[in-house]
Amino acid sequence: MTMRWMLGAVISLWLVAPALAGHLDPTAVNEAARPAKPPATDKLNAAVVKLQVLLDRAQFSPGEIDGKFGENAQKALKAFAEQNGIASDKVLPPELWDKLTAASEGPILVDYKITDADVKGPFLTKLPAKLDDMKSLDALSYTSPLEGLAEKFHMSADLLKALNPGKTFDKAGETIVVTNVPARRELPRIARLEVDKTNGTLKAFDASGALLAFYPASVGSPDRPTPTGTLKVTASHELPTYRYNPEYKFKSVKSKRPFDIKPGPNNPVGAYWIGLSAQGYGIHGTAEPDKVSKSASHGCVRLTNWDARVLGENVKRGMPVVFLDAPTESSSKRQGTPAAKRAAN
Repeated sequence: MTMRWMLGAVISLWLVAPALAGHLDPTAVNEAARPAKPPATDKLNAAVVKLQVLLDRAQFSPGEIDGKFGENAQKALKAFAEQNGIASDKVLPPELWDKLTAASEGPILVDYKITDADVKGPFLTKLPAKLDDMKSLDALSYTSPLEGLAEKFHMSADLLKALNPGKTFDKAGETIVVTNVPARRELPRIARLEVDKTNGTLKAFDASGALLAFYPASVGSPDRPTPTGTLKVTASHELPTYRYNPEYKFKSVKSKRPFDIKPGPNNPVGAYWIGLSAQGYGIHGTAEPDKVSKSASHGCVRLTNWDARVLGENVKRGMPVVFLDAPTESSSKRQGTPAAKRAAN
């Protein structure tokens, strides 16, 4: 059963609306006011859903929209505050909320009618955990309509279910509630990208140095670090085929021969690939959007599939990608030293 909160008689300028039994009321999300104190990081919250959607629309990605004020939402909010020159010592100053809402139009949640394409498949019965077991598959498809619909609207499956109690997500014509985020978007002309290896972020800047977009990212690991210095974009394309090279020496792979893994959203490099000028390195999507910036990569820069797509559709060949080793380091201080070439993903 869903609880509906009365928002017309709030006695302050804030609302922290909890979920009841894993359900979340769509009206509470659309009408949510600014939260004046820190929401819980591990519980669904109507105001946080609204905040995440507003950040997503503003090109400051919170990663997967899950309704929780976690690490990625906090990173995106901090970056948006920095762009607007607003102190972010508080969770969400009124002027920052005003800027977010003023830059966005339309309800946060809308109705969506499931299409034949959403439920057609084919779907994987189970996504293999090991690369060796993926190479024989015809495609690295979604595992269910629910997974595909959640990704289509930049949501976690848990949030989608919380907003739609009793829905099965597998019937064409069924109406569900989803986040109102753009399917495609065009950024102003990007001049360079910066990858912060310490904080796990990727930022896009224009020629004047203005911050255009922000994305949380998984960036390397101690045993397979991301490059240092400056690389360049060499290519970008949708639905890449992943090629494993034994020189990568992944501990989880038994094969001593190279092999290919077919395209699909659950491919090891996700649904979009941006190639870089060091062999085997790139910026790409992932089959696990909930783990972006929370887990290590094999050396590449890993984003959600939708963030990788937006970036890939707006970068140009030859664009510099600067890898920052320290959070205080600025690309203007770097000499653009070439990165070591290592194969990774």
